[in-house]
Amino acid sequence: MKLKYMNLNPSQLLISVFVTCIMIGTLLLKLPIATTETITWIDSLFTATSAMTVTGLIVVDTPSAFTLFGEIIIVILIQLGGLGIMTFAVMIYIMLGRRIGIKGRLVIQQALNQTSIGGVVKLVRNLFIFSLTIETIAMIFLAIRWVPVLGWGKGIYFSLFHAISAFNNAGFALWSDSLMGYVGDPLINIIISLLFIIGGIGFTVLSDLWYKKKFRKLSLHSRLMLVGTFVLNMVAMFIIFILEYNNPSTLGGLASFTDKVWASYFQATSPRTAGFNTLDIGSLEEPTVFFMLLLMFIGAGSASTGGGIKLTTFIIIILSVLTFLRGKKEITISEKTINQTYILRSLAIATMGLFFVFIAVFILTIVEDEPVIMVLFEVISAFGTVGLSMGLTGSLTVLGKIVITCIMFIGKLGPLTLAFSLARSKEERIKYPYEEVLTG
Repeated sequence: MKLKYMNLNPSQLLISVFVTCIMIGTLLLKLPIATTETITWIDSLFTATSAMTVTGLIVVDTPSAFTLFGEIIIVILIQLGGLGIMTFAVMIYIMLGRRIGIKGRLVIQQALNQTSIGGVVKLVRNLFIFSLTIETIAMIFLAIRWVPVLGWGKGIYFSLFHAISAFNNAGFALWSDSLMGYVGDPLINIIISLLFIIGGIGFTVLSDLWYKKKFRKLSLHSRLMLVGTFVLNMVAMFIIFILEYNNPSTLGGLASFTDKVWASYFQATSPRTAGFNTLDIGSLEEPTVFFMLLLMFIGAGSASTGGGIKLTTFIIIILSVLTFLRGKKEITISEKTINQTYILRSLAIATMGLFFVFIAVFILTIVEDEPVIMVLFEVISAFGTVGLSMGLTGSLTVLGKIVITCIMFIGKLGPLTLAFSLARSKEERIKYPYEEVLTG
């Protein structure tokens, strides 16, 4: 993969490619053939960015505002954004028998959040095959539920659209109320949630599982992701079940105990950047909303289709605090020591994330006449590329849409790209004396 025509480093090239795809998507969605009625340029840009960053926030209702052509453009952007432009570029080069050079491998490394360029081409090839296989299998299972109701053509199309949207953690749905009509449907709950959980674990973990099979042989990163995902999802499910049990607008309004359990499970796993909802987000209790803010900010796994600061980043920060409180100097897990570089990078990612969120909330509280909690929810949802909303998205001002568009883009590329830039250490030839600084 030769990049001689561009004098850009991997981070700059990756951002340039994303911007180019968003611009093309914006133009295509603005075409008369893409919409049922004319939409503004800013709405077209917002939708293209939301799809490309696999967020799922919408300023116009997807099923009613877009034609079949428009929906196909959206799902293509979702697939490109979720699996990554470089994944498709590499597959084209492989099929053409072309060699991928060192610079191309560096861009792939940047795109997939890898620590080295070794094995990145093999990872991309496996990722591409695995993703298409999972989406196809999921489409078949969803078709079992939707074909009898919608007919063959529409049923297959809806199944494919939602399989791609769910696996890529996009949250776009072809129903105006997302999946609220299937709140107690076991098949839909299981298939959709498995898709965005698998997509959100991270491709590195999936590859590790495929080759090593046994849990004890997995890398520390894979074990942290698997255990952390299970624990966080189960804790979130329990908390949401307790907080919303008597809320007549959410769990309290459901007929059976089983439906309440399914709704709690789905809404506990979805904030980890999936964006689908089976409960009315605007009707959730305030404690539930605050708890979901944390889930959205944490997000999914590194090298996944999801966003957020990433689960392993959150775990390392928590372990850093516990290590300090215990009076230790190094973080050790399973007889392994975490390098200080990763601790600094985790702090950098979280700090940058909080900084962007603060700036966006500050601006939106000035231009939007809405409660701060709604604004904060919207911003963190955009930063974590989640796509859940308490109802603010559709009423955003033009400036508000621009701010959220920028946050979606930053959430997908910014902190990750900046973190890798910070992680590239240089050997210091000069060392300066230590000086104490009072903290705390």
